[in-house]
Amino acid sequence: MKQIFLTTAALLGASGVAAGAFGTHSLRGQLSERALEIFEVGTRYQMYHALALLGVAILLNNNFQHNKSLIVSGCLFITGILLFSGSLYALSLTNAVSLGMITPLGGAALIAGWITLAFCNVESKAESKEKSQ
Repeated sequence: MKQIFLTTAALLGASGVAAGAFGTHSLRGQLSERALEIFEVGTRYQMYHALALLGVAILLNNNFQHNKSLIVSGCLFITGILLFSGSLYALSLTNAVSLGMITPLGGAALIAGWITLAFCNVESKAESKEKSQ
């Protein structure tokens, strides 16, 4: 799973840079300022969470305990990027307001990914404490 997360993080990072460049150079003048802002939010969150996914891949590579929780976290980050950023890209490009209903689901997945990642640390500390007793 670590290789999948690493590859996915790299591809999401690369496509995030490409989307940012596309938005700045090709969409300016084509979209309203509001639509450009929406597109840029999608790009920014894609980049943040590509880095988060990279962190998950690194933790998995270092045999961090609780790999199942890390895998869930990584899957939530990927799902969140696809739903959150993807819906914002589509919304800004098509002006289909109904796509905005998908965005909060993606945001919830991103939040859940961070909470699951935090749980890995809490879980690890509790296990270390049990072993020391």
